[in-house]
Amino acid sequence: MYLNNIKNNEYYTVNKINLSEKTKRRLYDIGLVAGTKIKLLFTSPSKKIKAYLIRDSIIAIRDRDASKIEVKRLND
Repeated sequence: MYLNNIKNNEYYTVNKINLSEKTKRRLYDIGLVAGTKIKLLFTSPSKKIKAYLIRDSIIAIRDRDASKIEVKRLND
C-alpha cells in the first residue's frame, strides 16, 4: 500500500521510500524514515496535497510524492 491511499485517522508505518535522493533526504530530515508511524489528518480541497501527522508534527506531502512511499497499516 502507498501513502497516498491510506485511510483518514488510522496509523501506518513507513516501509520504504522510492523517491529521488534529494527528496528522500528532505523526508529523512523531517523524521520520515522506515519504521516511522504516520497518520493522515487532512486533505486539501484539490485532493493533491495531504497533511500527515509525523512525529508530533503536521507535514504536507504532495500525492505524487506520497504515491512512492510504501506503508503498512498498524495491527495488520
